[in-house]
Amino acid sequence: MKHILFGGDGFVGHTLAAKLISEGEHVIVCDINKTDYPHYSNALCRWMELDITQPAHFEQLEINPEDAVYNLAAKMLSPIVTRAERHGLFWPVNYHGAVNILEAMDKAGAKNLVQFTTDMIYGHTQSFPKYEDHPVAPLGEYGKSKQATEQLAADWRADKGFNISLLRPRLIIGPGRLGILSKLFKLVDLNLPVPMIGSGNNPYQFISVFDCADAAYCAWKAGFPNQAYNLGSSNPPSVRKLLGRLIKDAKSQSFLIPTPGWAVKRTLDVLDWMNVPIMDPEQYLIADEDCLLDCSKGERELGWKARFSDDDMLVAAYREYRKARDNTPRKLTTSIRVAE
Repeated sequence: MKHILFGGDGFVGHTLAAKLISEGEHVIVCDINKTDYPHYSNALCRWMELDITQPAHFEQLEINPEDAVYNLAAKMLSPIVTRAERHGLFWPVNYHGAVNILEAMDKAGAKNLVQFTTDMIYGHTQSFPKYEDHPVAPLGEYGKSKQATEQLAADWRADKGFNISLLRPRLIIGPGRLGILSKLFKLVDLNLPVPMIGSGNNPYQFISVFDCADAAYCAWKAGFPNQAYNLGSSNPPSVRKLLGRLIKDAKSQSFLIPTPGWAVKRTLDVLDWMNVPIMDPEQYLIADEDCLLDCSKGERELGWKARFSDDDMLVAAYREYRKARDNTPRKLTTSIRVAE
């Protein structure tokens, strides 16, 4: 068998590819990009240029019934785009791309898939912590595209006998991705005040890119259970403690400013309606809520457990940002892997 990774050159994809290859597995990376990763020189790895939004591109790909397939391709919430652009940005890749993958698998007789979605399908917190049966009510086009993909998976399980494991990560963090964090890091670098949406007493939960790759690996090993699994860190601190640790580690003179959450969100709403968004509504509308994923189901059924803490991940990401800014050699990946 072989492992076929759609979006395999991306953030989680290249991490999973490297992990599988280190275990002696044959991997095909299907992506529109090819970064200079070391594992591409390994005989166990092959890169193929493939755009999942183009059904004709799948004709070049040989899929066998026994192959393991992973859909890691997605359009994310960063960079921020205007309201009018969001549907056209997210749906072609996140939903229609998933349709094309499933149809290509069905044609080949392959039925085993790991599909990444998001915790953004939950929307506002209605129960704490959030288990996998939390009500689903996404707040924007990104979450809606992922919710539709989950419904698509349910249909293919029922109608075609597919085995599809759904993984719902929190904000993924690790070497090579900053996204919205770059704005925070710039404030800390410049010793400027850091405003929080609300009091900052609510928990904030990340998930490491390495833990995401491990979860996909564990889903394969568990036989692609037809279930959904939350992915988040264990025992996340409050926003206030998390940012305080970052400021201290950076030796910055920045300080935290609590704000009335409702006022900040209404201001951001107005800016969004004026087509000058600073954050996506799916990010700021829940920023002061107790958004905490319970991940015990994945621990029980997949044998997976998050290994990296939120504050260590945030500090590591900041150090990566500083190294990139200063044009110094990147050594963060090695230091994190030692922790594994």
